[in-house]
Amino acid sequence: MADYKFLEPYTFSKKGITVKNRIVIPPMTEMMSFANGEVTRDELRYYRIHTGGAGMFITAVANVNDEGKGFEGELSAADDKFIPSLTSLANAIHQNGTKAILQIFSAGRMTFSTVLRGKKPVSASAVKAPRENSEEPRALTEAEVEQTIKDFGQATKRAILAGFDGVEIHGANTYLIQQFFSPHSNRRDDKWGGSLEKRMNFPFAVIDEAQKAINKYAKKPFILGYRLSPEEVEKPGITFEDTLAFVDGIKNKPIDYLHVSMGDVWRKSLNDDSIKTPLNVTIKEHLGNDIPLIGVGDIQSPADAEKVLDKGIEFAALGRESLREPNWVEKVENDDEDAIRYTISESDHESLGLTGMFWDFLMASFKPGLQMSTDKNIDRSLFNNTLDKIFGGDKLGV
Repeated sequence: MADYKFLEPYTFSKKGITVKNRIVIPPMTEMMSFANGEVTRDELRYYRIHTGGAGMFITAVANVNDEGKGFEGELSAADDKFIPSLTSLANAIHQNGTKAILQIFSAGRMTFSTVLRGKKPVSASAVKAPRENSEEPRALTEAEVEQTIKDFGQATKRAILAGFDGVEIHGANTYLIQQFFSPHSNRRDDKWGGSLEKRMNFPFAVIDEAQKAINKYAKKPFILGYRLSPEEVEKPGITFEDTLAFVDGIKNKPIDYLHVSMGDVWRKSLNDDSIKTPLNVTIKEHLGNDIPLIGVGDIQSPADAEKVLDKGIEFAALGRESLREPNWVEKVENDDEDAIRYTISESDHESLGLTGMFWDFLMASFKPGLQMSTDKNIDRSLFNNTLDKIFGGDKLGV
């Protein structure tokens, strides 16, 4: 077996839970759930095909309440009735020792009244997102903010009862938690907004509430992760300086890893040309050894993944590459790297479990980044940069 650092196990020091290697499958939107948020057979088939190699597999996002639904075909952890469905998903991922992580979120203003069955989208403030066809949300009341925080705790409880090994709080990609941190979407003057420090209150309260649920319900070590987008292109928006202050603050919170959402793991600033160091490198310097970092963004080959580890980043996440090659880890372990697929043929999508709305979504929004076998002249860097500018990361997960 090849001598790669990313194949070595890792133990989360705060919880004492060990994952078998440093490869992660990041959360990727697949739109295959039922309309009510329950898992479908096609969805379970996809997870069974793609799991088993990586140390951790983070699911597509699950909403924590009805107002948090962002799109059709989305998972839900908004009610106890979803626990059996979530259990089937955790069981599907648990092959060959892979840890199952449920990503949880609320879409906030990044949804539509049609998705919410007539209800108006909600956010930190009544500020419309600078996106085509976006709707002006209503501001959550203080009581609703408090309830939303509790909803994240309840979703964490359901993940525990369903047999997951952890949850990842989705604070990235312009969704509700990021909306509370952003000066563009948060114009509040109560304890949940205003200064940079107050804009951190909501995400930090969500983390604390999730940990309370873990303390109460978990019978074994349970991972708590957090995902963020390091910048926004909106004016005003989240700057990298803001993010570094957030990272310094989150070190005092009970999270087990930080996951930075970007289209290119080595991306520099979108807004400040004077920043010459890749953002992930600087974030890792701020985290030190206290909290491990997951790097994601166009990592394809074993050399790509090993470079991430060489820079001191503890985990390398394979998004689009894992769609093309579900046996990536196994082929590396078996010294069969020449057999790794770096393109995808349209004729193979059924056998890869990329079916129905998932395949339609990929073809409509992410085809340039999938590296179709028939496309000979795709510039991946242009696609990756576009993702970062649109989503502050990538809705797919990259």
